[in-house]
Amino acid sequence: MSRRDAVPFSRARSPALVQSRAIGWFRSFRVQGGTMAVGKNKRLTKGGKKGAKKKVVDPFSKKDWYDVKAPAMFNIRNIGKTLVTRTQGTKIASDGLKGRVFEVSLADLQNDEVAFRKFKLVTEDVQGKNCLTNFHGMDLTRDKMCSMVKKWQTMIEAHVDVKTTDGYLLRLFCVGFTKKRNNQIRKTSYAQHQQVRQIRKKMMEIMTREVQTNDLKEVVNKLIPDSIGKDIEKACQSIYPLHDVYVRKVKMLKKPKFELGKLMELHGEGGGASKPSGDEAGTKVERADGYEPPVQESV
Repeated sequence: MSRRDAVPFSRARSPALVQSRAIGWFRSFRVQGGTMAVGKNKRLTKGGKKGAKKKVVDPFSKKDWYDVKAPAMFNIRNIGKTLVTRTQGTKIASDGLKGRVFEVSLADLQNDEVAFRKFKLVTEDVQGKNCLTNFHGMDLTRDKMCSMVKKWQTMIEAHVDVKTTDGYLLRLFCVGFTKKRNNQIRKTSYAQHQQVRQIRKKMMEIMTREVQTNDLKEVVNKLIPDSIGKDIEKACQSIYPLHDVYVRKVKMLKKPKFELGKLMELHGEGGGASKPSGDEAGTKVERADGYEPPVQESV
């Protein structure tokens, strides 16, 4: 045996010693629940995965459906439904509904097939299961706006900030396009810079006049058929003939302090309460002066 292969007697281990040490280690491993004493993992000792015991709850079971009601200016009052989490503790359901903005096509509000205007309605109050909305803005659809922009004509735009009589501050945007004259041979219909300025000034004057002298309800009634755009087109004929003149956008910049009475007026006059018919209304009975009804024996 070489010197290199020789092992000192003190470092040699007998089979009996190795076996006894292995048995002792195995017993201590079983007592500690299958984990090693040194460097044990605390996450495993607490038992199982973190989300194993959680129940799978359907989130819609904690929510309620509410009807969205449009103001009386529109023919169709019920425009849809909205969802909100049920009242729980200090978190009230109506607070989650107030301030929600709904964008609805005018075709759905007026029961009309051809309508390219979108109206924004904001929830201002909740009565029972009904969300009472108010006017919040107006816009043209993207496809309508793109279909009007063409070559060989001048596009004229104007905007103005106006306040209604009841304190709503609105920003109105108007757009119009120059039109070919009936006997025109030339390909292009470009307006001069001076004409564009005159038309823009006329647009701003008419928009200011129509909004400044009316309240919000009357302004919305003018936006539905776009009578303001027709007035602008008529007034600008002497400067340069126009076509496709629209109030393309209305923004709500500032509102007065909320009053429930005014909101109920907006919702009370429409299709809310039906007028009584001729039979239900009754007839007027004429009686002589000083007439007293007879005393009834039983009531």
